[in-house]
Amino acid sequence: MNIREEAIRMRMAAPAMAACSIEKRNLALRLIAEKLEASKDDIFAANALDMEAAKEKGIPQAVQKRLKYDEGKLRDSIAGLNGLAELEDPVGKVTLKRELDEGLILQRVSVPIGVIGVIFEARPDAMIQVASLCIKSGNCAILKGGKETANSNRVLFGLIKECAIKAGLPEGCLVQAELHNEIDELLKCDSEVDLLIPRGSNAFVRHIMENTKIPVMGHSSGICHIYVDSVFDREMAVNTIIDAKIQYPAACNAVETLLVKRDIAGDFLPVMARAFIGAGVSVKGNAEVNRILSANGIVPGGEMADDEFAKEYNDMAVSVKLVEDVKEAVDHINRFGSHHTDSIITDDAEAEKYFTSMVDSAGVYVNCSTRFADGYRYGFGAEVGISTGKLHARGPVGLDGLVTYKYVLKGNGHIVGDYASGKKQFRHKDL
Repeated sequence: MNIREEAIRMRMAAPAMAACSIEKRNLALRLIAEKLEASKDDIFAANALDMEAAKEKGIPQAVQKRLKYDEGKLRDSIAGLNGLAELEDPVGKVTLKRELDEGLILQRVSVPIGVIGVIFEARPDAMIQVASLCIKSGNCAILKGGKETANSNRVLFGLIKECAIKAGLPEGCLVQAELHNEIDELLKCDSEVDLLIPRGSNAFVRHIMENTKIPVMGHSSGICHIYVDSVFDREMAVNTIIDAKIQYPAACNAVETLLVKRDIAGDFLPVMARAFIGAGVSVKGNAEVNRILSANGIVPGGEMADDEFAKEYNDMAVSVKLVEDVKEAVDHINRFGSHHTDSIITDDAEAEKYFTSMVDSAGVYVNCSTRFADGYRYGFGAEVGISTGKLHARGPVGLDGLVTYKYVLKGNGHIVGDYASGKKQFRHKDL
C-alpha cells in the first residue's frame, strides 16, 4: 500500500466525511457494536494467535495483559460504542454568534480536524476506540496499531470499515497501515494529514515529533505521582495508592512515584511498603526512605539517587521519596513529572488548594487514584490518547479534542470600504 496515495484520496474524502449526518455516524457505531458480537469467535481466534506469539517472544506479563482481548474487553467495547453513539454531536456546534453590523452575522462553528493519523500501542481495544472516535467526530483516519496485535487489528479493522461503509460513510474514510515502514511514509504526508496522534513509549513519541512537519498531539511518558500529606485517612490512602499502582501497572496513568510528607513517614511508610510488597510491588526508595524501611524489617527493592526520579516503570515497581511539605512535593512533581496526572491524599483544605493550583499537569486529583485519567471514565465515550500539551487539547482526548472550528460570515453586499471610510460603524452585538 502506498500511504501517500491513500492520504491524498483521504484528503479528497474528508469534506464528504465532515458533511455526513450524525445519524449516519451513529449508525456506523451501532453496526460496529453488533458486528463485534457477531464476529467474536473470529476476533478471539485472531487474538489467540497474537497471544501465542507474545508468549514465544517472552513479552512481559504486564504487557501481555494489554494484548489480550477477551469477553470482558468485548463487553466494554460494545458498551463504549453504544455510549459514544448516545453522546451529543461534536460537529456543527455554534460557539459564537455575533452581529458585526445590521445583516452581517458572524458564527464560529465546530468542524472535524480532517485527516488524522493515529499510531497506537498493541492493544486491540485501542483500534476500536480510536476508529469510533474518529467516526463520531467526522474525521478520516489512518490507523496503525502495534505489530504484536497484528492479527487482532486486521480482523477488527475489517469489520469496522465494513460497518462504516454500510452506514453510508465515504469509502476512503478509514485506512489501516500495517507495515513499520509505512509509519515513515506517513510522517512525510504533511500536505495531506492534519494531525498525528502517537501513543507508545517516550522514545517512540519523540521520534515521531522530531521526524515530521505534521502537528503532533500526545504525551511522551506517564510519570504520575501521589503525594500523601499530614492529615488523611490511612485506610483510604493505602487503598487508593494500591489501586493506582496495580489495577493496570502497564498503563500510562498508573502511579510511578509516591511522595510522603516527612513528619508522617515513620508511621505511614512501613504500612504502605508492606501493602505494596503484599501486592507484589517492588519498593525503590532513596537512602532516607530505605533507612526507614530497613529499620522496620522491610527489604527495599533498590535505591534511587535524588536525580533519578523521572522513571516510568509500566510494571510492578514504584519509587518513593520523602518531602518536607506540599510545596516541596509540587516542586518535585513539576520537575520530574510528565504533566500527565498527579494526585494528593489529604484532608487539609489549604494543602489541597495549593496542590491543585500549583501542579502543572493535565489531571490534578484529590483523594483518588490516578487511574481515573481515561476518556471512558470521564464520560467521553473513549479516547484517542492523553495529551500533556497545552495547545488545543489536554488530558484524555475525546470528541471535543478531535474537532476544531471555522468562522462563517454572512452578509448582504457588505464591503470593508464602508467601514474604513467611516460611512458605517461596527456594532459587535452578541446574539
